[in-house]
Amino acid sequence: MNSTSATILPRPLALDASASALRPDRIHVTGGTPLTGEVTLRGAKNLVPKAMVAALLGSGPSRLRNVPQISDVHIVTGLLEAHGVTVRTGEVRDELVLDPTSVDKADHAEIAAHAGESRIPILLCGPLLHRIGHAFIPDLGGCRIGDRPIDFHLDALRAFGAVVDKRADGLHLEAPQRLRGTKITLPYPSVGSTEQVLLTAVLAEGVTELRNAATEPEIVDLIAILQKMGAIISVLDNRVIHITGVDRLEGYTHRALPDRLEAASWACAALATGGDILVSGAQQGSMMTFLNVFRRVGGAFEVDDTPGAAGIRFWHPGGALKTLALETDVHPGFQTDWQQPLVVALTQAQGLSIVHETVYEKRLGFTNALVSMGAQVQLYRECLGGTPCRFGQRNFMHSAVISGPTKLHAAELEIPDLRAGFSYLIAALAAQGTSTVHGISLINRGYEDFAFKLGALGARFEFGENAVD
Repeated sequence: MNSTSATILPRPLALDASASALRPDRIHVTGGTPLTGEVTLRGAKNLVPKAMVAALLGSGPSRLRNVPQISDVHIVTGLLEAHGVTVRTGEVRDELVLDPTSVDKADHAEIAAHAGESRIPILLCGPLLHRIGHAFIPDLGGCRIGDRPIDFHLDALRAFGAVVDKRADGLHLEAPQRLRGTKITLPYPSVGSTEQVLLTAVLAEGVTELRNAATEPEIVDLIAILQKMGAIISVLDNRVIHITGVDRLEGYTHRALPDRLEAASWACAALATGGDILVSGAQQGSMMTFLNVFRRVGGAFEVDDTPGAAGIRFWHPGGALKTLALETDVHPGFQTDWQQPLVVALTQAQGLSIVHETVYEKRLGFTNALVSMGAQVQLYRECLGGTPCRFGQRNFMHSAVISGPTKLHAAELEIPDLRAGFSYLIAALAAQGTSTVHGISLINRGYEDFAFKLGALGARFEFGENAVD
């Protein structure tokens, strides 16, 4: 299995959902080779689809640049087109032009055809209520990593004056009159709920005060987009955001910030395989918490902030990796999406590491597959690591003790969610023998051209049978 033959796929020149749909959903990975070389980041998976939704609010076209070729972009494209938005590629490969001037109600069946694959549809509610006075939301999909209720979203929309009607086919929302600014305190600094409030408040009448808001870099970039459109948004101390509603928003031109979560995944791949990877486009500022942990574990990195050539080089400097105690948290803490690839690297550290997951209660379930590969990971219901969290008394296995180093061996792996999927690829690349990883279409949700990039780094793999067979 040589990555230079069948495994390197040509990079698509336009957003084409059908191309990824025809790719195999199974990959055979032969481990034992350090990953070395360079990969390039594009826009953040946790920003770009939301920026596309924001285009609904404009009175004219928007231009979004640095758009990645990921399935979440295809899903949102379908949802927007179903509502009458024209979506086309711009003058360069990574640019989308979104024209919402003909927004209208969409067929419920067409919305449902897309909604089961993503949780993005709930974010269309506020913009659609402003534009056409109605929104329909069927069952939501996304990664099954724990309880991700939409109650926060619905409570916020009701506070703005929306009427929510739960029917057999889904949720029907109406805005009998213009939505009004309000005061909202989130019970948890949820990223999705913060996005919901921002996308709804900017055209609501009056002032909205949001407390306990999420402050992730992707949230800040979304605020920058909305401000370019004409919104008035103030980010205050202690997770407080004030939004003054305006009567009209224009289109925007914006370059999405690079994907710091993908950057960390490649960093962990370098660490677990004993490799050396330059992640072009990675930015130090949004990754400082991760970089501190990466260094504590024993990884090395070098930041190049030269204009036009920015990036971070990550490598394993040799010697034994170090253990640590770690807790995930909302920004500026250690992000939950960084946890899974790091755990793979920690299986190669000397001694005991502790990981306390405080964001998604079921996220550590992916470690069962690592155990099948020879890793020593024990899960606990208790809050290990020092800080009690909201899962402590709810009987969830949300803390892990990892004992290493252990030699990983090949196994059959079934991907449960996006970040676990890429983590399984890392584990397979670090293991001896050839592993088979099933369900890789989930990885396409957040990692652009991951097969092309793996091939460029010297990974040995080949695809199995096609997912549609």
